[in-house]
Amino acid sequence: MSEEAFFSERRVQTGQMIEELLQERRQMWQLYCEVAELKPFDRHQEPLEQILDRFCQILIDYISLGHFGIYRRIIEGTERRRRVIEAAERFYPRIAEATEVALKFNDRYETGQFTDRALLNQALSELGEALATRIELEDRLIDAMSR
Repeated sequence: MSEEAFFSERRVQTGQMIEELLQERRQMWQLYCEVAELKPFDRHQEPLEQILDRFCQILIDYISLGHFGIYRRIIEGTERRRRVIEAAERFYPRIAEATEVALKFNDRYETGQFTDRALLNQALSELGEALATRIELEDRLIDAMSR
């Protein structure tokens, strides 16, 4: 395979990974909003525990796809485009911080077991802020990767 063909194929793969990440992100954010807006005792809605479980699953899928798909090339040093490397150096530490917040949330709530709705609301607020930051920085990194 020629070098030109290799890089062309690699760009196609990057585009596919980015599209998959964006799709996972949309699903994750939709469920985040659903969990955050639930009323504690509304009998006409899916139980909070079930929605929270689905949310934690998609949250981890989204986080994992970013880490093991998009960011892996950068972390391993196989990314060659300088603008992408520079963007990653600027943004990845804060993306990693947001990832830690998401992982802590998942560890605490993945079983759907919680006893204090106020603590859940506080955790959702912290997670929402972290995800908003991650999404903003991720978009900047994706922009650098897409050029």
